[in-house]
Amino acid sequence: MEHFKTLAALFIHTLVLVAPLLVMATDPDPLQDFCVADLNGVPSVNGYPCKPPSSAGDEFLFSSRATKGGDPTSNPNGSNVTELDVTHWPGVNTLGVSMNRVDFAPGGTNPPHIHPRATEVGLVTRGKLLVGIIGSLESGNRYYSKVLKAGETFVIPRGLMHFQFNVGKEEASMVVSFNSQNPGIVFVPLTMFGSSPPIPTPVLAKALRVDAQVVDLIKSKFTGGY
Repeated sequence: MEHFKTLAALFIHTLVLVAPLLVMATDPDPLQDFCVADLNGVPSVNGYPCKPPSSAGDEFLFSSRATKGGDPTSNPNGSNVTELDVTHWPGVNTLGVSMNRVDFAPGGTNPPHIHPRATEVGLVTRGKLLVGIIGSLESGNRYYSKVLKAGETFVIPRGLMHFQFNVGKEEASMVVSFNSQNPGIVFVPLTMFGSSPPIPTPVLAKALRVDAQVVDLIKSKFTGGY
């Protein structure tokens, strides 16, 4: 019994010491109605510093940025992303939300990528898109996919690799939202073959089990980024 009391006292003492650290490691909730981002400031744990309310106006609550998408033929992927994260919509600062519009040419793709800081929910608004999601090693790298039509939705768990591909003969579009004001993005092909400085060719040749010449050829396709 005495041994149990000693262990209990030690546990409570440790919890008292650790609890403040646990609280500090969690993103704080907003303490005001709005915190319009001052993009000239330096981001901290919970976002950009706030502009003075008197200079924020009310336009930060609204945006017409996604009413018209970009040209999906402007890059080799055949897709164009119109971003509405905190850097393009300062009103979402500290609110933990953002969104994108993506437009696809026929045969266009939003290539395999990862959002390291957010879960994604999407709505196909036009055309037909193949949505693919790849589970982690824990799931055996299982591949989940479905062709979605306008009005249908999908969800991408945080950190999982995924892509969208226009399987229709016409242009397609989707709108996606994130539970982060700045979800981040890691394009897998660009990260592997277009990093700066580049990943050494022998490393990629060994990892991909191909000749070095193959790696160098693929690297040459990403010298200018996406």
